[in-house]
Amino acid sequence: MLEKVEEFNMDKACVPLVTHKDLEPYIYRIIDGDSSPILTGKSIITMSLSSGTTQGKPKYVPWNDELFETTMQIYQTSFAFRNREFPIKNGKTLSFIYGSKQFKTKGGLAARTATSNLFCNARYKCGMNALQSQCCSPDEVIFGPDFYQSLYCHLLCGLIFREEVQLVSSTFAHSIVHAFRTFEQVWEDLCNDIREGVLTSRVTVPSIRMAMSKLLQPNPELANLIYRKCMGLSNWYGLIPEIFPNAKYVYGIMTGSMEPYLKKLRHYAGELPLLTADYGSSEGWIAANVNPKIPPELATYAVLPQIGYFEFLPLKELENPTFLSVDPQPVGLTEVKVGEEYEIVMTNPAGLYRYRLGDVVKVMGFHNSTPELKFVRRSSLLLNINIDKNTEKDLQLAVEAAAILLAEEKLEVVDFSSHVDLSKEPGHYVIFWEISGEASQELLGECCNCLDKSFVDAGYTSSRKVNCIGPLELRVVRKGTFQKILDHFLGLGTAVSQYKTPRCVGPTNSMVLQILNENVVKNYFSTAFNA
Repeated sequence: MLEKVEEFNMDKACVPLVTHKDLEPYIYRIIDGDSSPILTGKSIITMSLSSGTTQGKPKYVPWNDELFETTMQIYQTSFAFRNREFPIKNGKTLSFIYGSKQFKTKGGLAARTATSNLFCNARYKCGMNALQSQCCSPDEVIFGPDFYQSLYCHLLCGLIFREEVQLVSSTFAHSIVHAFRTFEQVWEDLCNDIREGVLTSRVTVPSIRMAMSKLLQPNPELANLIYRKCMGLSNWYGLIPEIFPNAKYVYGIMTGSMEPYLKKLRHYAGELPLLTADYGSSEGWIAANVNPKIPPELATYAVLPQIGYFEFLPLKELENPTFLSVDPQPVGLTEVKVGEEYEIVMTNPAGLYRYRLGDVVKVMGFHNSTPELKFVRRSSLLLNINIDKNTEKDLQLAVEAAAILLAEEKLEVVDFSSHVDLSKEPGHYVIFWEISGEASQELLGECCNCLDKSFVDAGYTSSRKVNCIGPLELRVVRKGTFQKILDHFLGLGTAVSQYKTPRCVGPTNSMVLQILNENVVKNYFSTAFNA
């Protein structure tokens, strides 16, 4: 046994830790048509694309059948735990999923988002049927070329099969919130389609019209029922259970960058439970939610050791200056300590070996012998000018604190982002807000001060006090600005199923920064640290 451990450690010594940037030369050889065994023994014929919302452009990640198998394994595992607590019958799922545009690389490989690679697999539908999760929308809607037409028809299919819908889901919470915000705008059109049995003329894609014509029949009774229920709602609270009376829960990834959407999602869900989905990335899956009753904000994920090889870089070593000159040494799955934070290193079946994923997690305990992880943040700093270190979570907490002031006036933050403005000395934080209505100058000034005071990082507060960091700036953008950002990424080929609002817009995301700045209607500077 000791010999095997020594042999394995020697193997690890021969394979260095890598980032995506380290692998790019090899990945681009594959993309350009080199079929030799570069990263895997068997040739890679498909590439996944990350959303690209962080860096401004998507990353290419190898995809193969083995990754599909690990995906189905994690789906089956989490379904077993979920169904034990929230059993569902053989009904349907209102699933807001969308295929992305596929293209061929220079070397002839198919390239599309990771979610689309999953949906396109011939075995996906059979696998989901086995999990009693049959989508109520036809393939023509899922893979339609126009997102808005597909979304409209997803909603229409859900209404047609409203009695059979057992759960409402999407890959990310953002997609579910976006869908029901759209429902608020188009519900009367949907009722009219059901009443007449004819699809609205706004849907123009022939394949979608043909598929929907097979489902639509004149049903004035159903249309009137939905109309009455919508009219009876107060500010759309409890919309989902009211419209889908047999739905057991709402399901999707709700942690990390999705947490800001939970308040609105709970508003739509009413008393219906919110269940966060599993933990993974475009590079592969890592862990399953085996405690589905826990609220998303407290969710932990049990690592599935059979779907990949996982190592963990102790964060205290990565961030301690005394260790910076030494190569970090990861620990194994059984060597992690409860309460400690780590950066994940993964080895997957598609050619990523000892790959630094860039996610920071905290070990909360063990499920049998496998660690249970809580997602903390991306490892890269989000907002940083001087000695300050503010992460995406810090930004979220600051926005939530300031949003309480808005809520007192029955207003809400629709979405938000941030930017570090270094155009003048000293540099300062910029927070972009889209809000649901008109707020007074006084209120927004208070919100700006609250944002500034809510960044409690010692490096930030000390830098603000001596003016090494300038006053925080709140820029309010006009309604629909974040929709324009979504449209921008859709134009680049991103699937809505995989879209995440960029929380910090850096220099590589110049187009997004331009959209935000062109739509600013008001701006305010903090006076929170004025002497």
